[in-house]
Amino acid sequence: MRKLYVVLLGLMLAWQAAPAHAADNGSWSVYPVASKVAARPYFYLSADPGQTLTDKVAVQNKTGHPLTFRLYAADAYNTARDGGFAVRTVKERMFGVGAWARLAKSRVTVPGHTTVTVPFTLRVPRGAQPGDHPGAVVALDERVDPGSGRLALGVQRAVGARVYLRVGGPTLPALSVGQLRITHRQPLIPGLGTGRATVSYTLRNTGNVTLDPTVELKARGLFGRTLLDRELTRVPSELLPGQRVRLTETWSGAPQLDRAEVTLTASATGTRQSASASFLALPWLFAGLVFAAGAVTGALLVRARRARAVSHGRGRGAVSPSSARGARRAEAPSRR
Repeated sequence: MRKLYVVLLGLMLAWQAAPAHAADNGSWSVYPVASKVAARPYFYLSADPGQTLTDKVAVQNKTGHPLTFRLYAADAYNTARDGGFAVRTVKERMFGVGAWARLAKSRVTVPGHTTVTVPFTLRVPRGAQPGDHPGAVVALDERVDPGSGRLALGVQRAVGARVYLRVGGPTLPALSVGQLRITHRQPLIPGLGTGRATVSYTLRNTGNVTLDPTVELKARGLFGRTLLDRELTRVPSELLPGQRVRLTETWSGAPQLDRAEVTLTASATGTRQSASASFLALPWLFAGLVFAAGAVTGALLVRARRARAVSHGRGRGAVSPSSARGARRAEAPSRR
C-alpha cells in the first residue's frame, strides 16, 4: 500500500535558548557568530544602497548523530493569524534579505554534538529602498519525519536566526487601521445572560520601518457613557514594513440595550490613526414585541381610517324623501 505524504514545514524563530539566545528546537540551533565585543541575539545589520556586508552563522547539532541541512536566506513577514514573525520557505520568491544574502554553503552536514560556522555575504542593491528589511538565515533539515497510516503527515523542520537589516536613507513610520467590523450577540431576554461583541480590524504598516504598535479600544453609549476603555494585548510587537494583519478582540459584557459608538486607535512612535463604528444593542424579544405592537397599532389605524372613509362616503351619498319626490316630478314629461 502506498502512502501519500503531506509535508509540513515547522520553522522555529525562538530566542529563549543558549548560546547567544539562539533560535533552537531542541535538536539544533542557529545563531550569529559572536563578535569580539559580545554575543548577539540576532543579526543587527545596517548598510547603504550598493554596500556589501559579510558575516557568519553558526549551526549547532545537539543530537548524537549527523544532521544535514539546507541553508538559505529568507524574507520575513507577519502571519495572518496573529501577526507573528515568520519567514518565507525556500521555494518562495524573495525580494529583500532572501534575495540579497548568499551563504558560502547551501548544504552542510553537521556531526553530532558539533557546531559548524558558515560565512555569508549580503549585497544591498543600489536601488534598494531605505528602511527596514527583516529576514532570517534558515537551516532546514532535509529529512521528512514520516507519520503513520495511509495519509501520513510528514514534518520537515527548520530553524532560523533573525536578520534585522536597515538600509540607509529617510525613514517613515506610518500606520493605518481600517475595516473595523463589529458583531454583537446577546441573550433573548435582557439581564438573563451576558452580551458579547467581537471587534475585528485590519492593522497595516504603511511606512518603511518596523513598528511596535499599541491599540486602544473605547466604546461610548447613549449620553456619552463609558462602556469600554482598554488597551489591547493581542497585537503584534513587530509589525513589519508593508505588512497587514487582521485581528479580533472579544468584548464580554457588551451592552444589551444601548447604542454604542466604538473607536479603535492604533499608535506607534511617530504615527497615530483611528477608526470608528457603531452598533445598536436591541434584544430580539424586545424588538419582536416592539414590532408586533407596531404592526397591531398600524392595523388598527388602517381599519379606523377605512371606517371613517366609509362613513364619510355614506354621509355624502344620502338623499331625503322630499328631495327624491321633487326630482321625480321634474323628470316627468309635461302633458298638453
